[in-house]
Amino acid sequence: MSPLQWKDSPESKNNSVFPAATFGNPWFTVTIGLVGIIVGYTLGTMPGAQGMIGNAAPSPTVVQVPSPAAPSAPTAPAAPVGNVPPVDLKKDHIRGNPKAEIAVIEYSDFQCPFCTRVHATYKEILEKYGDKVMWVYRHYPLSFHPNAEPAAQASECAAELGGNDAFWKFADALFEGGSFDYAAIAKNIGLDETKFSACIASGKYKALVQEQMTSGGAAGVSGTPGNFVMNMKTKKAQSVSGAQPFASFQTAIDAMMAAK
Repeated sequence: MSPLQWKDSPESKNNSVFPAATFGNPWFTVTIGLVGIIVGYTLGTMPGAQGMIGNAAPSPTVVQVPSPAAPSAPTAPAAPVGNVPPVDLKKDHIRGNPKAEIAVIEYSDFQCPFCTRVHATYKEILEKYGDKVMWVYRHYPLSFHPNAEPAAQASECAAELGGNDAFWKFADALFEGGSFDYAAIAKNIGLDETKFSACIASGKYKALVQEQMTSGGAAGVSGTPGNFVMNMKTKKAQSVSGAQPFASFQTAIDAMMAAK
C-alpha cells in the first residue's frame, strides 16, 4: 500500500464524499488547502464574522446573590455614665420593690410616642425580674409636645392627692388611654376633682418638673425616653437610650447586677 492510499476504518466505511483515488492525487491536497484559505479569508471579512469565528459567544451575566447575613452579635452594654441622681425613696415615683438591687430610671414625656412604646417594656422588666428591679419615673417633657408639661404637673397633683399608687394609675391612663382629659382620669381613679383642679391651677409642681428636666440633661438625656440602669449598692449607672426592646434592657440589667 502506498503512503497516500486511503483505507476505510469500520466506523467511516462508505462515508467518504470523495473516491479513494482522489486522495492519492497531490494536486487534490493543494487545491483543498487553497479553498480553505479563500473560505477563511471570506468569512473573516464578512460583517459579524468575528463573532462567528474569532470570538466565542459572550458568557451569560452571572448575578451575584449576597449570602444571608450572619446573625449580629448581642449589643455590648453601654459605657457607665455619671451624674445620674441617685434614687430618692421619698421623692421619686417608684414602681416595684423599693429595696431592689437594680433601679431602672426613666426620664419621660407623657406625649412622646416612643415613651408610650417603652412603657410596656418597663412593665415586662418588672414581670421578668420581680423584686430584683424597681422602676423609677422622672419627668422630661419636650417643648414641642404641648400636653407634656401640663400632664407632668397633673400627674404630680394625682400623687399629692392619692399617693404613689395614684401617680402610676394616672401615668398608665395617659400612656395607654391616649387622652389628656385630666379631670376625667382623676375621677376614674377616685381623686377629689375639686382639689385636683385647684392643684393644677396653682402650678405648684412646675418647679419640680423643671428640676427633673435639668438633672436629666446633666446626666446626658437629650430626648425621650432617657433610660438608665443603676446598681443601688455601687450607684454606678449606664444608659439605655431610646425605646429599646426588652433584650437591650436585659443586657444592661444583667451587667449591672454583676458589677461590684
